[in-house]
Amino acid sequence: MSRLQEEYLKNIKPNLMKELNLKNIYSVPELKKIVINMGLGLDANDKKKLEAAVEDLKKISGQKPTITKTKKAIANFKTKKDMPIGCKVTLRKNRMYEFIDRLINIALPRSKDFAGLSEKNFDGLGNYTFGVKEHIIFPEIDFDKIDKVKGMDITIVTSTNKNKEAKSLLKAFNFPLNK
Repeated sequence: MSRLQEEYLKNIKPNLMKELNLKNIYSVPELKKIVINMGLGLDANDKKKLEAAVEDLKKISGQKPTITKTKKAIANFKTKKDMPIGCKVTLRKNRMYEFIDRLINIALPRSKDFAGLSEKNFDGLGNYTFGVKEHIIFPEIDFDKIDKVKGMDITIVTSTNKNKEAKSLLKAFNFPLNK
């Protein structure tokens, strides 16, 4: 069991139950999964760049990502059907807690001019999505061996469908949210 998961079960969950005035322990919001998406666009046509992105995402998440492909051809975007456009990985359980621990305590403070994440990024269903412009903020990435700095989207899926409860959960995890 990871450090953050143990912290959630021992301290955060009972505190959230009191804070949100919930009567049932099973109604307390929890993290379900984290989805990390790295879109490459037309760079995905180059097999070496796609493999480098997959390898970087594998180092960051600790799990092998799947390659995302286009669903249909769009001439304006110069894409064909089933053409690779990026990669994504879905983290659950121990890997999810270890990733969010590294994200909060190591990676986000390393990003340039970091002043916190916006509270406006909740989707109305209790999920939080934000973008990272540089994947090199993660210590697993060797800065000298990358060919291009890539961005990524990170979605945190919670068990609740209320933004207020999801915000309380993320704040309890010391997530750097600002107004």
